[in-house]
Amino acid sequence: MKTTISHLPQEKQDELNRIVTVPEETPMDKNPQTLLKNVFGYDEFRPLQQEIIDRTLAGKDSFVLMPTGGGKSMCFQIPALCFDGITIVVSPLISLMKDQVQALQSHGIKAAFFNSSISPQEENDVITQATKGEIKLLYLSPEKLISVRNTWLQDLDIKLVAIDEAHCVSMWGHDFRPEYTQLKVFRNSLPKVPFLALTATADKSARKDIEAQLGLKDSKLFISSFDRENLSIEVRGQVAKKKKLQEIEQFIERKKNESGIIYCLSRKNTEEVADYLKEDGHSVAFYHAGMNTEDRERVQTEFINDDTKIIVATIAFGMGIDKSNVRWVIHYNLPKNLEGYYQEIGRAGRDGLPSETVLYYNMRDFVLYSQFADDGANSTMQKDKLSRMLQFAEAKSCRRKILLSYFGEHLTQDCGNCDVCHNPPKAFDGTLLAQKALSGIARMQEKEGITMLINVLRGSNNAEVNAGGYLQLKTYGVGKDVSFYDWRDYIIQLANQGLIEIMYSEGSALKISPIGRKVLKGEQSIKMTLPIIAKEKNSRKPKVMKVVNQGKVNADLFTELKKLRYSIARKVNVPAYIIFNDKSLKAMASELPVTADQFLAISGVGMNKMKQYGGKFMDVISKFKTVA
Repeated sequence: MKTTISHLPQEKQDELNRIVTVPEETPMDKNPQTLLKNVFGYDEFRPLQQEIIDRTLAGKDSFVLMPTGGGKSMCFQIPALCFDGITIVVSPLISLMKDQVQALQSHGIKAAFFNSSISPQEENDVITQATKGEIKLLYLSPEKLISVRNTWLQDLDIKLVAIDEAHCVSMWGHDFRPEYTQLKVFRNSLPKVPFLALTATADKSARKDIEAQLGLKDSKLFISSFDRENLSIEVRGQVAKKKKLQEIEQFIERKKNESGIIYCLSRKNTEEVADYLKEDGHSVAFYHAGMNTEDRERVQTEFINDDTKIIVATIAFGMGIDKSNVRWVIHYNLPKNLEGYYQEIGRAGRDGLPSETVLYYNMRDFVLYSQFADDGANSTMQKDKLSRMLQFAEAKSCRRKILLSYFGEHLTQDCGNCDVCHNPPKAFDGTLLAQKALSGIARMQEKEGITMLINVLRGSNNAEVNAGGYLQLKTYGVGKDVSFYDWRDYIIQLANQGLIEIMYSEGSALKISPIGRKVLKGEQSIKMTLPIIAKEKNSRKPKVMKVVNQGKVNADLFTELKKLRYSIARKVNVPAYIIFNDKSLKAMASELPVTADQFLAISGVGMNKMKQYGGKFMDVISKFKTVA
């Protein structure tokens, strides 16, 4: 099977056919490394991907905890191509199913989705293709899976089941979905099929629950690094509304023609902020659950296709969007928890290029969310997580360290790419203070929370301390010279530095981490910072964030390649980043590939994309080199 691409001289056309021609009857090479290069265009697996894929191919269950943009999909897409039968992918996100199926199809892979968005005729077409063995990956919503698992789904040769957004099964997760709890029955009906649970957000409490709820068998937990070095982090507290809008507008002015998302607490906020930015001529739209389905889909599609550059939205927006060229994310209000915050900022810079995140917060946000939590499920846990979010916002230590320690990962050095690192507060040796707190936690057998610990350290003689029998502890009263609020600040610093963990599933009990035990034993010292007032905090003006070296990219050629990508995307009706992401285009604008070999060497260029688009992109590059 040969491919013909217009605009190429005959000798280049011959070279292209030599490289990409594959006979129709030749079976696909099922070596994972070969598939990675030939299908997806990447030379190397990301950390843990190879190990997860090998375990899956060996027929074993796995639980994958990997950050947004960390490469979770490849962990089941490669095995799906290796197996002879079909792979079932369970996802609650309709937009993500469509995105991933389009992306797979662009790589020449037979994929389809089955959810409430398709017509009865389309459902029949998918069922026919699946039962005939014509689909390699089939994406289903949990509701659809449950409704068809005892009908035509039983006729399929299922070789792998991947459960995406697996945190939805846990009551301890931030996005619990009741229908996910029925997946255990499906798992038990396929005892010899490997199951792969994947999520970007799960604390220790949720992890145990997920494995139990899904019925994973002898599964292995894989935790990828959550360190997204390309994301800068900035937090701005207690900024007046008018000034906040002005700051956001100035920020966007610096980001002309770049895609970004602004998350707001309320529907009213999304419309107000969008209207404000529209008046200044920005390409912007709002998105919230109060809009009808048609309008929401239109706004989302226009953003995915780069027709709209900025979306102002409630957190209902962005779940499952694979758009790789979002360059910045702003939180107009305090998020409800660190899991959600991390997932939302993770929608920026999925292509690995430098991207910026800014969080605005005030105490009014905190109070409103607390009131919402009072009326919801798991009220106490939700309020505890909200408090942890506020503590992050008010922290005075490296923010990336705090985020990573929350997910069980510890940085040995400050990141140098957050507002605190650029404007460090005054530090002192906090080892003795830390040892007093850690000793108190240990002597109370790691079963009490922050308030009880402070009351014991300060020597409070209240009913709760009496009832716990803590008046006789050696640590009782050892910190009476420190105020309640300062102790609270110091204990949060210990949590932010990874010395202690807050176990929400155990009534927010404080647990000492391995690093904390070293400090307690005097084997390691730590630095802490003095509590500071809000005015002093906000006087520390953020500096310009560091930018990761991208190599020499010709801006004019990059612009022309983006125009070509946009034109092709419109013709084939897929998002522009599915053709090639920004990282691939920047590599083209830097390395100037004009032969098939050179073009295939660009990261993200696989055989199928070479056949479909290589000639047109090389033509633009060739003309640019001629003119230059």
